[in-house]
Amino acid sequence: MLATTTSQRHKRPPHKHSAGTCTVHCTALAHATVLAGHAVSDEARAMYNGGQAGLTFWSPNVNIFRDPRRGRGQETPSEDPAVSARYAAAYVRGLQQQQQQSPSASGDSRLKLAACCKHFTAYDLDRWGGTDRFHFNAVVAAQDLEDTFNVPFRACVADGEAASVMCSYNQVNGVPTCADEGFLGGTIRGKWGLDGYVVSDCDSVDVFFRDQHYTRTTEDAVAATLRAGLDLDCGPLLAQYTESAVAKGKVSDADMRLGMFDGDPAAGPFGHLGPKDVCTPAHQELTLEAARQGVVLLKNEKGKHRGGVLPLRPATHRTVAVVGPHAEATVAMIGNYAGKPCRYNTPLQGVAGYVRQAVHAAGCTDKVEAEGLDQSTLLLPGRQAELISAVAKASKGPVVLVLMSGGPIDIAFAQNDPRIAAILWVGYPGQAGGQAIADVIFGHHNPGGKLPVTWYPEDYLRKAPMTNMAMRANPASGYPGRTYRFYTGPTILPFGHGLSYTRFTHSLAHAPEKLTVQLTGGHASFPNATRSAGAVRVAHARCEGLTVPVHVDVRNAGDRDGAHTVLVYHSPPSGVAGAPARQLVAFEKVHVAAGGVAPVEMGVDVCEGMSVADRDGVRRIPVGDHSLMIGELTLGVERLGWA
Repeated sequence: MLATTTSQRHKRPPHKHSAGTCTVHCTALAHATVLAGHAVSDEARAMYNGGQAGLTFWSPNVNIFRDPRRGRGQETPSEDPAVSARYAAAYVRGLQQQQQQSPSASGDSRLKLAACCKHFTAYDLDRWGGTDRFHFNAVVAAQDLEDTFNVPFRACVADGEAASVMCSYNQVNGVPTCADEGFLGGTIRGKWGLDGYVVSDCDSVDVFFRDQHYTRTTEDAVAATLRAGLDLDCGPLLAQYTESAVAKGKVSDADMRLGMFDGDPAAGPFGHLGPKDVCTPAHQELTLEAARQGVVLLKNEKGKHRGGVLPLRPATHRTVAVVGPHAEATVAMIGNYAGKPCRYNTPLQGVAGYVRQAVHAAGCTDKVEAEGLDQSTLLLPGRQAELISAVAKASKGPVVLVLMSGGPIDIAFAQNDPRIAAILWVGYPGQAGGQAIADVIFGHHNPGGKLPVTWYPEDYLRKAPMTNMAMRANPASGYPGRTYRFYTGPTILPFGHGLSYTRFTHSLAHAPEKLTVQLTGGHASFPNATRSAGAVRVAHARCEGLTVPVHVDVRNAGDRDGAHTVLVYHSPPSGVAGAPARQLVAFEKVHVAAGGVAPVEMGVDVCEGMSVADRDGVRRIPVGDHSLMIGELTLGVERLGWA
């Protein structure tokens, strides 16, 4: 029996912008980032060439999934900065897919479309506990901005070369982000080198004038944004300044790089794209494969045969009851923001393709999360937990629980119930979600997904108000901290958890035991600004090529082929104030045949991955013994020092 349930998290957002029919992939948690970006931009250009869409895409959403109640967490990659940064840069590169106008062309390349990384910064509260995003002042430490909230945006701009960044509704430390000159001009354009434009979220300028009362007059609000470096306003207040903005070159660069003023679109580098390139078999296969890879196997009790209850065998399980609110899910599978899909494949349809008879019972549904709506609980909504337990009690065969949600759920009741043999989390799997779910349940695809967020117990919420932006724990007040990097309390399931139908082991092939950080010439005399409390300031280190090479052999000890993600965590020397307990610094996915061994080579960037942000937001590399952890392996980089 298959029980499908959810924290039903779908609501049409207030600023929805979509046109035409397109291939709808799974939500951000399971993106095959670059390939998905290419597919999206192919179809976007095809629609543009046919006069059905524009070329400015407000994507990706790269806000850190800081709080498990976050209603829009489904749009974001992860709670982890490294995962979010890698996703951000790769997806932007896939979307924009820059090309030179001709082999001999010089200067700016042509963008396939203009990506926009949103919402800068520390923006992850929509409406919770009497506070909403239009009135919220996020009080954020410089330390947390540097090593958490700003990390994916830096990758968007510096690595992905995004055409634009969107500033958010909220204030940060008392200043609206769209009016913060230090953020827009100093950080985004100055430090990171944005070669594009900054755009406000819709009506943000009006929000900080009318709702936040940050300025006395509308004119003051407009002046504040222009001084800060806002280029485009999604709203009416800057309309009268458009001519002067263009005259000053504030928006022309991005417009010209899209080739919108180059005449006939068919003559451009992307002019060959048209209706034939929308909903292609290749794109639909990509969205199915992305959904398969995004499935996370949370539980799989031992079955009668060797291995777990899953995968089910069609020859044995000829009749399957599909019970729950999302047995015939369509729109719910595509998440918070999406276009019109080519077609849907529901869970019921997917299961029916494998068995003689698929019986459906609808169950109940509740809508509890979306843009503008954060959650108040981590428990399943309504009486869904009761439904699941009743199904488990009545079933004569194995019960498989499929969770469709945008974030963590407290499922302790199901984990501890031996009658619930297996649990899958599928996120919002996209238009082909039903087929992907069935392919995993019946063994056509061996699951290899990992949780991108920590799954907390319900009790965690009592100790962590959503308005507290601190990442680090405060034992004096009982504040527990956030994400696996700083929270060390009990969990329902940890970040990175995910089972397989086979078993993988690691063995270390190569890693150095000692590493020396060279200082730049001007700082070799060790001034206090360079060395502080046994640490080297990253800005004064020779970071180019400074990596720790890690070579690992991954063995598939089972009888099924499968994919495995190698996760490399770093722990700094003991006693470093404010340092994460551990932090993901490298990861790589590898496919290993049954009984086979696959070598994986990764490099850990010392300045990025092994540094720690101090209280002032300055990155420093602690001197001493560092640890790198890979599954059951722990390797030491001893005496990391300077010269």
